[in-house]
Amino acid sequence: MDDQRQSRIDMANRIFFRLYQSANMLHKTGSRAVQDEGLTTQQWAVLGALSRPAAGGGVGVGELARYLMVSRQNLAGVISRMERDALVQVDTDLRDRRSRRVTMTDHGRRVWQQEAQPKIRDYYEQALEGFSSADMTHLLHYLLKLLGNMTRIDEHHGADGPEFDDDQGGAQKSAANPTKLGAQSEKPTKRAKSGTPSRKDRTSLAAKR
Repeated sequence: MDDQRQSRIDMANRIFFRLYQSANMLHKTGSRAVQDEGLTTQQWAVLGALSRPAAGGGVGVGELARYLMVSRQNLAGVISRMERDALVQVDTDLRDRRSRRVTMTDHGRRVWQQEAQPKIRDYYEQALEGFSSADMTHLLHYLLKLLGNMTRIDEHHGADGPEFDDDQGGAQKSAANPTKLGAQSEKPTKRAKSGTPSRKDRTSLAAKR
Protein backbone atom coordinates (compact mmCIF):
# COMPACT_ATOMS: atom_id res chain seq x y z
CA MET A 1 0.00 0.00 0.00
CA ASP A 2 1.47 3.36 -1.02
CA ASP A 3 1.92 6.20 1.46
CA GLN A 4 -0.90 8.31 -0.02
CA ARG A 5 -3.39 5.44 0.29
CA GLN A 6 -2.29 4.70 3.86
CA SER A 7 -2.57 8.37 4.80
CA ARG A 8 -6.15 8.49 3.47
CA ILE A 9 -7.08 5.37 5.44
CA ASP A 10 -5.54 6.80 8.61
CA MET A 11 -7.51 10.02 8.20
CA ALA A 12 -10.73 8.10 7.50
CA ASN A 13 -10.16 6.12 10.69
CA ARG A 14 -9.88 9.31 12.71
CA ILE A 15 -12.98 10.82 11.08
CA PHE A 16 -15.22 7.83 11.70
CA PHE A 17 -14.02 7.30 15.24
CA ARG A 18 -14.82 10.96 16.03
CA LEU A 19 -18.24 10.54 14.43
CA TYR A 20 -18.80 7.50 16.64
CA GLN A 21 -17.82 9.48 19.72
CA SER A 22 -19.97 12.44 18.66
CA ALA A 23 -23.02 10.20 18.16
CA ASN A 24 -22.60 8.79 21.67
CA MET A 25 -22.12 12.24 23.18
CA LEU A 26 -25.18 13.54 21.31
CA HIS A 27 -27.24 10.77 22.86
CA LYS A 28 -25.77 11.32 26.31
CA THR A 29 -25.83 15.10 26.50
CA GLY A 30 -28.92 15.56 24.31
CA SER A 31 -31.00 13.24 26.48
CA ARG A 32 -29.80 15.07 29.57
CA ALA A 33 -30.89 18.39 28.04
CA VAL A 34 -34.53 17.28 27.72
CA GLN A 35 -34.83 14.69 30.47
CA ASP A 36 -36.98 16.95 32.67
CA GLU A 37 -39.58 16.95 29.88
CA GLY A 38 -39.58 13.15 29.90
CA LEU A 39 -37.91 13.02 26.48
CA THR A 40 -34.95 11.21 25.00
CA THR A 41 -32.96 11.98 21.87
CA GLN A 42 -35.03 9.46 19.90
CA GLN A 43 -38.31 11.01 21.05
CA TRP A 44 -36.82 14.43 20.36
CA ALA A 45 -36.14 13.25 16.79
CA VAL A 46 -39.69 11.99 16.34
CA LEU A 47 -41.27 15.19 17.66
CA GLY A 48 -38.95 17.23 15.46
CA ALA A 49 -40.02 15.23 12.41
CA LEU A 50 -43.71 15.54 13.30
CA SER A 51 -43.40 19.31 13.87
CA ARG A 52 -42.64 19.96 10.19
CA PRO A 53 -45.42 21.70 8.23
CA ALA A 54 -45.48 18.76 5.82
CA ALA A 55 -46.37 16.45 8.73
CA GLY A 56 -49.43 18.41 9.80
CA GLY A 57 -51.82 15.67 8.73
CA GLY A 58 -49.72 12.94 10.27
CA VAL A 59 -46.97 10.74 8.89
CA GLY A 60 -47.10 7.07 8.02
CA VAL A 61 -44.93 4.85 10.22
CA GLY A 62 -42.94 3.66 7.20
CA GLU A 63 -42.42 7.19 5.92
CA LEU A 64 -41.31 8.34 9.37
CA ALA A 65 -38.86 5.45 9.63
CA ARG A 66 -37.36 6.34 6.24
CA TYR A 67 -37.09 10.01 7.19
CA LEU A 68 -35.29 9.18 10.44
CA MET A 69 -33.29 6.42 8.71
CA VAL A 70 -34.20 3.77 11.27
CA SER A 71 -35.97 0.42 11.08
CA ARG A 72 -39.74 0.23 11.43
CA GLN A 73 -39.35 -2.41 14.12
CA ASN A 74 -37.26 -0.22 16.40
CA LEU A 75 -39.27 2.92 15.67
CA ALA A 76 -42.43 1.05 16.67
CA GLY A 77 -41.15 0.71 20.25
CA VAL A 78 -40.38 4.41 20.48
CA ILE A 79 -43.79 5.35 19.07
CA SER A 80 -45.53 2.98 21.49
CA ARG A 81 -43.96 4.66 24.51
CA MET A 82 -44.70 8.12 23.15
CA GLU A 83 -48.32 7.12 22.55
CA ARG A 84 -48.50 5.87 26.15
CA ASP A 85 -47.24 9.27 27.33
CA ALA A 86 -49.83 11.07 25.14
CA LEU A 87 -47.12 12.75 23.05
CA VAL A 88 -48.35 11.22 19.80
CA GLN A 89 -51.49 9.58 18.49
CA VAL A 90 -51.49 6.57 16.16
CA ASP A 91 -54.47 5.97 13.89
CA THR A 92 -55.31 3.73 10.98
CA ASP A 93 -54.54 5.42 7.67
CA LEU A 94 -57.89 6.02 5.98
CA ARG A 95 -56.22 5.76 2.56
CA ASP A 96 -54.66 2.39 3.37
CA ARG A 97 -56.18 0.57 6.31
CA ARG A 98 -53.15 -1.70 6.51
CA SER A 99 -51.00 1.31 7.46
CA ARG A 100 -50.86 3.57 10.51
CA ARG A 101 -50.31 7.31 10.71
CA VAL A 102 -48.61 9.12 13.58
CA THR A 103 -49.58 12.65 14.62
CA MET A 104 -48.43 14.88 17.44
CA THR A 105 -51.06 15.43 20.12
CA ASP A 106 -51.88 18.82 21.60
CA HIS A 107 -49.99 17.74 24.72
CA GLY A 108 -47.02 16.65 22.63
CA ARG A 109 -47.01 19.96 20.76
CA ARG A 110 -47.06 21.89 24.03
CA VAL A 111 -44.17 19.83 25.42
CA TRP A 112 -42.24 20.27 22.18
CA GLN A 113 -42.84 23.98 21.62
CA GLN A 114 -43.05 25.42 25.13
CA GLU A 115 -40.90 23.13 27.24
CA ALA A 116 -38.36 21.33 25.04
CA GLN A 117 -37.53 23.97 22.42
CA PRO A 118 -35.98 26.54 24.81
CA LYS A 119 -33.71 23.85 26.25
CA ILE A 120 -32.84 22.52 22.81
CA ARG A 121 -31.83 26.01 21.67
CA ASP A 122 -29.60 26.35 24.74
CA TYR A 123 -28.10 22.94 23.99
CA TYR A 124 -27.36 23.97 20.39
CA GLU A 125 -25.60 27.12 21.58
CA GLN A 126 -23.42 25.15 23.98
CA ALA A 127 -22.61 22.38 21.50
CA LEU A 128 -21.76 24.85 18.73
CA GLU A 129 -19.79 27.28 20.87
CA GLY A 130 -16.94 28.74 18.84
CA PHE A 131 -18.54 27.87 15.48
CA SER A 132 -19.06 30.75 13.06
CA SER A 133 -21.96 30.74 10.61
CA ALA A 134 -19.48 29.75 7.90
CA ASP A 135 -18.21 26.87 10.05
CA MET A 136 -21.75 25.56 10.49
CA THR A 137 -22.48 25.88 6.77
CA HIS A 138 -19.35 23.92 5.88
CA LEU A 139 -20.03 21.29 8.53
CA LEU A 140 -23.58 20.78 7.26
CA HIS A 141 -22.33 20.52 3.67
CA TYR A 142 -19.84 17.77 4.48
CA LEU A 143 -22.22 15.88 6.76
CA LEU A 144 -24.85 15.83 3.99
CA LYS A 145 -22.23 14.62 1.54
CA LEU A 146 -21.18 11.82 3.90
CA LEU A 147 -24.80 10.95 4.66
CA GLY A 148 -25.51 10.67 0.94
CA ASN A 149 -22.63 8.22 0.49
CA MET A 150 -23.70 6.10 3.45
CA THR A 151 -27.32 6.11 2.23
CA ARG A 152 -26.17 4.64 -1.08
CA ILE A 153 -24.28 1.93 0.82
CA ASP A 154 -27.43 1.16 2.80
CA GLU A 155 -29.57 0.99 -0.34
CA HIS A 156 -27.04 -1.30 -2.01
CA HIS A 157 -27.31 -3.78 0.86
CA GLY A 158 -31.08 -3.37 1.16
CA ALA A 159 -30.87 -2.67 4.89
CA ASP A 160 -34.07 -1.74 6.74
CA GLY A 161 -32.30 0.77 8.98
CA PRO A 162 -30.14 1.01 12.10
CA GLU A 163 -31.40 0.15 15.52
CA PHE A 164 -33.21 2.94 17.34
CA ASP A 165 -32.67 1.80 20.93
CA ASP A 166 -35.22 3.26 23.32
CA ASP A 167 -34.39 1.13 26.37
CA GLN A 168 -33.89 2.89 29.69
CA GLY A 169 -30.45 4.44 29.78
CA GLY A 170 -29.44 2.62 26.58
CA ALA A 171 -27.12 4.25 24.09
CA GLN A 172 -27.92 4.31 20.41
CA LYS A 173 -26.51 1.22 18.77
CA SER A 174 -26.26 3.15 15.53
CA ALA A 175 -26.19 6.87 14.82
CA ALA A 176 -29.67 7.92 13.68
CA ASN A 177 -30.47 11.10 11.86
CA PRO A 178 -31.36 13.60 14.60
CA THR A 179 -33.82 15.52 12.41
CA LYS A 180 -34.34 18.89 13.85
CA LEU A 181 -32.33 17.70 16.68
CA GLY A 182 -34.06 20.39 13.55
CA ALA A 183 -35.00 15.33 17.56
CA GLN A 184 -34.73 5.73 25.05
CA SER A 185 -35.83 5.18 27.91
CA GLU A 186 -39.37 5.05 29.19
CA LYS A 187 -38.19 7.38 31.94
CA PRO A 188 -34.84 9.03 31.16
CA THR A 189 -32.18 8.51 33.74
CA LYS A 190 -30.58 11.50 35.41
CA ARG A 191 -27.39 10.70 33.57
CA ALA A 192 -27.79 8.77 30.34
CA LYS A 193 -25.04 6.29 29.59
CA SER A 194 -23.02 6.72 26.44
CA GLY A 195 -21.82 3.77 24.39
CA THR A 196 -18.29 2.73 25.28
CA PRO A 197 -16.10 1.24 22.56
CA SER A 198 -15.11 -2.36 23.12
CA ARG A 199 -11.47 -3.36 23.24
CA LYS A 200 -11.79 -4.47 19.63
CA ASP A 201 -13.36 -1.14 18.62
CA ARG A 202 -10.61 0.81 20.32
CA THR A 203 -7.97 -1.27 18.61
CA SER A 204 -9.45 -1.10 15.12
CA LEU A 205 -10.92 2.40 15.14
CA ALA A 206 -8.64 4.37 17.40
CA ALA A 207 -5.20 3.05 16.57
CA LYS A 208 -4.38 6.16 14.56
CA ARG A 209 -6.52 8.83 16.21
